[in-house]
Amino acid sequence: MQDFARALADFVRDNQVWAAPIVMLLAFGESLAFVSLLVPAWGALVAIGALIGVSGISFWPIWLAGGIGAALGDWVSYWIGFKYKEHVAEMWPLSRYPGILPRGEAFVRKWGVPSIFIGRFFGPLRASVPLAAGIFEMSYWPFQIANFVSALVWSAVLLLVGDVMGKLAEWLWRAV
Repeated sequence: MQDFARALADFVRDNQVWAAPIVMLLAFGESLAFVSLLVPAWGALVAIGALIGVSGISFWPIWLAGGIGAALGDWVSYWIGFKYKEHVAEMWPLSRYPGILPRGEAFVRKWGVPSIFIGRFFGPLRASVPLAAGIFEMSYWPFQIANFVSALVWSAVLLLVGDVMGKLAEWLWRAV
């Protein structure tokens, strides 16, 4: 995974015009049920965030692309849960990880709409919470509002963590 993140960051550094579409796809995959369990992309997003300050890539389009990609991933996950209900647990790879969906369900039942915001920041919950919200028919508009707001905050946090780490590394490189 580390090699993937590094290769992708190198590609973005050399082809900055592709930064926003790549970030959108990474955030979409990171937030999409099933895909996020197989290919966690947060490391690549942090690595691309590190390029923002160092290589002059503009933060705003990258941030917006990450937020939109993450929100669309949750939107699709919600729809899958809403459409297929309990059959989702029988689908691969969730059938191989039977504990993920019940954890998401318990989280959604306990926290309600704030679970969408909170779940965005916790690994396996990131994709299972929207799926569970769809299965249990959480109200559509409250879900989408929490979805888009949390996606924009999540995108900003990952990219800014990377940006700060990049600036810190640059400062340390110059100091040494």
